Amino acid sequence: MSSRRSKAVAFAACAVLWVYAAEDYTTFVNPLMGTMSSYELSAGNTYPAIARPWGMNFWTPQTGVMGDGWQYTYDAHCIRGFKQTHQPSPWINDYGQFSLMPVTKNPVFEESERASWFSHKAEQATPYYYSVYLADHDVLAEMTPTERAAAFRFTFPEGESYVVIDAFDCGSEVNISADGRKVSGRTTRNSGGVPANFANYFVVEFDKPVSYVATFGKAVKGDSLILKAGSEEFSGFHAGAVIGFNTERREQVMVRVASSFISAEQAELNLKELDGRDFESLVSEGKEVWNNVLGRLAVNDTEADNLDRKRTFYSCLYRSTLFPRKFYEINSEGQPVHYSPYSGEVLPGYMYTDTGFWDTFRCLFPLLNLVYPSVSHEMQEGFLNAWRESGFFPEWCSPGHRGCMVGNNSASVMADAWLKGICVSDPEALWRGVISGANSVHPTVSSTGRLGWEEYNKLGYVPCDIGINESAARTLEYAYDDWCIYRLGKALGRPERELAQYKRNALNYKNLYSHEFQLMRGRRADGSFADPFSPLKWGDVFTEGNAWHYTWSVFHDPAGLISLMGGNDNFVAQLDSMFTIPPLFDDSYYGFPIHEIREMTVMNMGNYAHGNQPVQHAIYLYDWALQPWKGQFWLRRTMDSLYSPVPDGYCGDEDNGQTSAWYVFSALGFYPVAPGSNQYAIGSPLFRNVSIRLENGNIVNISAPANSETTPYVDKLTLDGAVIDRNYLAHDELIGGCDIDFTMSAVPNTVRGTSSTSAPYSFSNQK
Repeated sequence: MSSRRSKAVAFAACAVLWVYAAEDYTTFVNPLMGTMSSYELSAGNTYPAIARPWGMNFWTPQTGVMGDGWQYTYDAHCIRGFKQTHQPSPWINDYGQFSLMPVTKNPVFEESERASWFSHKAEQATPYYYSVYLADHDVLAEMTPTERAAAFRFTFPEGESYVVIDAFDCGSEVNISADGRKVSGRTTRNSGGVPANFANYFVVEFDKPVSYVATFGKAVKGDSLILKAGSEEFSGFHAGAVIGFNTERREQVMVRVASSFISAEQAELNLKELDGRDFESLVSEGKEVWNNVLGRLAVNDTEADNLDRKRTFYSCLYRSTLFPRKFYEINSEGQPVHYSPYSGEVLPGYMYTDTGFWDTFRCLFPLLNLVYPSVSHEMQEGFLNAWRESGFFPEWCSPGHRGCMVGNNSASVMADAWLKGICVSDPEALWRGVISGANSVHPTVSSTGRLGWEEYNKLGYVPCDIGINESAARTLEYAYDDWCIYRLGKALGRPERELAQYKRNALNYKNLYSHEFQLMRGRRADGSFADPFSPLKWGDVFTEGNAWHYTWSVFHDPAGLISLMGGNDNFVAQLDSMFTIPPLFDDSYYGFPIHEIREMTVMNMGNYAHGNQPVQHAIYLYDWALQPWKGQFWLRRTMDSLYSPVPDGYCGDEDNGQTSAWYVFSALGFYPVAPGSNQYAIGSPLFRNVSIRLENGNIVNISAPANSETTPYVDKLTLDGAVIDRNYLAHDELIGGCDIDFTMSAVPNTVRGTSSTSAPYSFSNQK
């Protein structure tokens, strides 16, 4: 104990030096992981986000056409520009977007004409820096961002060289200064979730005298492209500019860029993030910032056979620290302010956006709460501002409320943070917001709040025959969310009479359980189960899944589900079946196999659909059924088979960090099945040694010296030297700093973790 505490003190005293001296963690990150994706089959649906952690603006090379959600795909051959992006998912698409593109020979503007062939062999992508050789223009393009600004360096050939600034369509403008060295403008292209006065204001500055100025654009939709050589401004449906230079061979032109959702003046203020540093200094600073974030989780393995695992781990950690992004800016007084995507006003305080709680409540936010609590605290304050400005906590925000997915999982996100000591400044407002969202639905965005809340509160479930799709998925998630509200209310000291509804409704999952099939089913308003019942039917009463996936969505009460199924043996047999039945499916609800179906069928794991979020916790449920070794087997297989640090390295959507955070937690050896319980189910650690360097200065040392590809099973587990037989760790144990030692084995230990007290928390047992 004393040695661990002395290490913690040393870390607190010189945290920065320790993190950077240990290793350059950014070398293990592949921002191209997950980019070999398409509408038909996801291998991540990511793009190379060149950014600062949780930065307001990301930048990416753009291979797709304007408006294409797949804005960069690994199999593309041409780059059309370098785009400022805020896209959290191709299904949600982008907003606040514009691009720069260096060209030579002619001042072309249209995206297919300015495009250039490129090769991944001449491309370098890191979290903080990107470069690529544009073959058609003989230009080396480099970029490095800050949170709200970016620096570009274009190395041109001899002759006439240009930079295209495309403000995109749907309403935009550009203004060029008298000397041509500054271009300002605004872009309004968005995909929803914004008020009528939304705009992203940008400023672009060049360090070289200008020899050519032109504006391009379309006054209204459908017009032909207009060229105005020498023109200093253009506004309309689609605006852009081309700035030209006479360059020597291998001459570098520096470009400084910033933007603001508040005003043109704030964009100029944001540009000051670049002041006082040249390009190389900004690259070094970005590398240092990322190492500080990635180095909080230090994988200390050095063996060559763990190199790909290490690359996968840090690529996933990088993805886990991008979203939700900052949507606030720093004003001239040094205070955080934000344009509200809910009210259209400029208001004081924090704002974060671009996350879908249906995905990220599961383990992305618990990861932030454990490893980055100060960042999580800002997020919680931002979500509270969203409630103040719109009357609802977000469920899917990009940047404001978006109509996507189901559930009221803001309750989970807010409760889990509070219960882990990450407390917002106004607990009364927190409680009012959570209660309001559980008993109302947004007037125009039906996925915000609770659609069907009146029927749910009256009947104990959302009926499947009243015109509300995905009713069973809603019911199961509402029940879990009610448990979160109950737990939060108890922590806030709310009276029992106020909590009775949520305590009662936390058991509503039982109302959908079919003893005949031992699966969850949709239920009609008259109380009867919906017929005919197809266990393999995707969609309908479920969300992007079937009964085999959603039956396990009882995060807070696995013991209650086990009881419904007739005990541990029957529960395990049913859970086993999900992996052993063929990957058959019923796509009649959609009329075709949606990409999530295809991603399940090609993975050779039966009906286990890890590429989508509803079932990602299910393997850990073996801990509750007291057969943890089965979970250890499937966890190791999932990590080793379904993840890799390559362009097709994910097995489905990598949604806002959730699928990545699953890997990060699972590689550490534990996972938060029920956010709000303050417990983590134990799995199968992937590395021989990992250190979690907590913000409070304490350290969690995780050791598994016998770990290898052939030793997935936990034979013995000690916590601070004491043998423990339980299948969980407590949050307080972790944040206090501890030594966790796994003894791994090639054969399962069918005795450890099997006593009646070994199972983690369940609501039925510990109300």
